[in-house]
Amino acid sequence: MRRKTLSPLRAFGRAGLIAAAWLLAASAALAQVPPLPPTRPDAPATVPLPQTGPATASTGPASLTLSAQFSGDRKPIRSGLVWRVLAETADGSPPRIVARSTEAEPHFTLEPGAYVLHAAYGFASGTKRVSLGQQGLREQIAISAGGLTLAGSIGETPIQAAQLTFQVFVPLQGNSEGRLVVGDAKAGDLIRLPEGTYHVVSTYGDSNAIQRADVTVESGKVTDATLHHRAARVTLKLVASPGGEAFAGTAFSVLTPGGDVIREAIGAFPQVILAEGDYVLIARQEGQVFSKDFKVETGLDRDIEVIATK
Repeated sequence: MRRKTLSPLRAFGRAGLIAAAWLLAASAALAQVPPLPPTRPDAPATVPLPQTGPATASTGPASLTLSAQFSGDRKPIRSGLVWRVLAETADGSPPRIVARSTEAEPHFTLEPGAYVLHAAYGFASGTKRVSLGQQGLREQIAISAGGLTLAGSIGETPIQAAQLTFQVFVPLQGNSEGRLVVGDAKAGDLIRLPEGTYHVVSTYGDSNAIQRADVTVESGKVTDATLHHRAARVTLKLVASPGGEAFAGTAFSVLTPGGDVIREAIGAFPQVILAEGDYVLIARQEGQVFSKDFKVETGLDRDIEVIATK
């Protein structure tokens, strides 16, 4: 059978010719329409149509408010806090500090995300991990801690704070001085510590007048501890006769009866604080050596004279 081949014009048909003619006429009409004038600078801005779908949530910073309380009685902690806010990282690296504060109830503005909160109260602290959302967050951390103040006395007489130093230890099994917490505490200072039992060493002066005690710190409370020393202050002198004028530049050594050196000093009349007990005093002056045995009694401050006999 022979296939009949139609020409393009006949294939387009009459309807196609009419449509093509209409398109040509419309294009000619649009070409004669003048362009729109440029927008004037003072023309009002175009107002977008209101959205009909759900509103998109904001992704701006969020508010984080923090506070702390004692774990025992749930009382708020009003002072002595140091806050650190650490941001967690997606790559597994250590969190980095992004905010700090020493206020009792700080307010931070941070981007939503995961954070680690750290509240330090002296040597005690509390930590908490939180997830901050766009709605903001208010968090409270409980800290198991209390306060400790230390003092010393001779009998009922208080010892001046400047003459005392304290060390605070955490006892370990079989060792009362297991781990040093505070190395040089002063009398009257408030030491903030985790709840627990501590071993306190008090030194009166700078020689061997030392007292020890175990104290307990309770959460939310301040423990006042006074250590009672058995010691006295003695003034060392080398004289030609009892009650005479002291020789200047004398070198003194205070020894135990067994020969252990407790204290050394140089001068006309140096003062030494010693624990109660028996001692030997050695005085050296211009190549000559003099000695005397003496006794220290608690609370009895006195002069110890060595007679320079030839």
